[in-house]
Amino acid sequence: MPTYSLSFAMSINKAQGQTLQVCSLNLEEPCFSHGQPYVACSRVGTPNCLFVYAPNGQTKNIVYSNVLG
Repeated sequence: MPTYSLSFAMSINKAQGQTLQVCSLNLEEPCFSHGQPYVACSRVGTPNCLFVYAPNGQTKNIVYSNVLG
């Protein structure tokens, strides 16, 4: 018999300000604004409880150069 566990999904914006015990981050599609991967990763207290999926170990870091300067 399969084992099931309760899980939740939320956007990175919704996760802002939250503290999570375990976090899984799917970066198959790039984040739509600069800094979102940092916000997502910083929700978990220990690196052992953070799981990141990024194809080929890479994702795009979106930077809007016209906003920065």
